Amino acid sequence: MTTNVLILCTHNSARSVLSEGMLNHLAARLGKDVRAYSAGSAPSGRLNPFALEVLGNAGIDVSGYRSKSWDEFIQPGAPEMRIVITVCDNAAAEQCPYWPGSPVKVHWGYPDPSNAPGGEDARRTAFELTRQAIGYRMLQLLALPLESMGSAELQQALDHIVRS
Repeated sequence: MTTNVLILCTHNSARSVLSEGMLNHLAARLGKDVRAYSAGSAPSGRLNPFALEVLGNAGIDVSGYRSKSWDEFIQPGAPEMRIVITVCDNAAAEQCPYWPGSPVKVHWGYPDPSNAPGGEDARRTAFELTRQAIGYRMLQLLALPLESMGSAELQQALDHIVRS
């Protein structure tokens, strides 16, 4: 059974999009039955071009990606999430909707690469470093025996990844 993962950031334009792309890409390469989605509480309606650029440079197809509301994932017929990850501090502090299936929730915060000081080259570097950091955590998630873990055990494992 597919493990669905919802990754949240307030505007669903950068960090959550990087996370969705990295998790889906790595899961496919490793043959893992994991599917990532991303959304935001206040979606911007656009994706950060640097996020799309660094994902594309890593060989990740971003066609079909869009900025969307987390409301899409509480509608009838939406995939049931096993894990919900917040990747920005604002989203972690917000009151999330009730997620059907009572998924395990964890906060894996990353600084916003959009706010990196300097010009375009500095922001591009910040996005690439954020993509790499996210990729490392996603590899740790994919190394877990997700299909055999109960919710409490999964919660402990995801919390441990944060501290490692």
